[in-house]
Amino acid sequence: MVHFLVYADMFEVEGLISSPYGPGRRQHIEQVIEKYAVDYPNLRTYSQDYPTPEALRRLTRQGAIDSGAPAAGRATEGSNWIVSAARRNDPRPLWVLVWGGIDDLAQALHDAPDILPKLRVYFIGGPNKMWSVDAYDDLERNHPSLWMIEANSTYRGWFTGGDQTGEWDNKTFVTKHVAGGGALGSFFATQLQGTLKMGDSPSVVYALERTRDDPTRPGWGGRFVPVWDDRKTIFAKNTTAGDKVEVFGVVEFALPIPAGMTRAHSARMIFDNRVPAAGVNDGRVLRFRFSPRDAKVWSYVIRSDYAPLDGIEGQFTAVPPGHEKTTRRSSVHPTWWTDDPDPSMAEGVHAGAKSVSQWRRTFLQGFASRMERCKMPTSSR
Repeated sequence: MVHFLVYADMFEVEGLISSPYGPGRRQHIEQVIEKYAVDYPNLRTYSQDYPTPEALRRLTRQGAIDSGAPAAGRATEGSNWIVSAARRNDPRPLWVLVWGGIDDLAQALHDAPDILPKLRVYFIGGPNKMWSVDAYDDLERNHPSLWMIEANSTYRGWFTGGDQTGEWDNKTFVTKHVAGGGALGSFFATQLQGTLKMGDSPSVVYALERTRDDPTRPGWGGRFVPVWDDRKTIFAKNTTAGDKVEVFGVVEFALPIPAGMTRAHSARMIFDNRVPAAGVNDGRVLRFRFSPRDAKVWSYVIRSDYAPLDGIEGQFTAVPPGHEKTTRRSSVHPTWWTDDPDPSMAEGVHAGAKSVSQWRRTFLQGFASRMERCKMPTSSR
């Protein structure tokens, strides 16, 4: 958020929406805007295009509180704001940078599918996809022609790999170039024990690139490849570690409803002892969805007020997709891109991350320069 605000003069901001998962709310966005307000007089001397703090407050909306599939009656301030912004009489596309759950975007398209051609989406997926998998699944199934970059691990190149010597080390950079950089810099330095992470920043710099209409071209925000088909696995049984699924794909359990279970009963499947997925009883099967963010063996247990279900356990193994599969462009999603699976573009296990980390010194120099603007007006430099 701090990174975005010091570059805000380069955007026409349409809205700031608080979205799940986690405890973050609208007021937390407003708290960062308060820091921006302190630095605004200095920032304004560098560019008259910085939006006023008052303008940003007027554009801030509360999105969904809880994750879930879109449905009638689930519209939020945030989803309605996306619809209204997309329907404005403006020929340019509306860029939506998703840093949390994708629920508000899914709800907006559910309520107003006519806005789809206007949207350009950069989704910081990975854990955000894991926590908002039902909304993601709805987008993938019902809006396959959406223009979207799905960055499940590429974003990690902002803080993993690249030149981390001397002042470019994650902690040293914050101490030397961010802390003390006005109110925004001081606030930034209090987050994550003063260590640089900024996992959402690749979407910010990508939106500033001249080649943003072609995600396959290199740039600070990453280089991506067309998505492939069959990333979703559906099981109609309890599974074991021998059952394989695609890492960052969608795993759906469509389990037969046991005799005696009614819609009055509830069930949750808890993955990795921490991620709950509410079961949906459609009258035929009980559905649970999940998206594994790591290649490993995942365990789960069902918790239910219907005794025959309660305590059922299982496992499955998430693995990277095979090379041949990833070279076949999706026949269903013509304008959907994701992390480059080429091993040469990985940082450790993080596919595509090197397409960001290779620019590390350059983009951090740019950020450091912007933070200098918070300290003093241009006339004092």
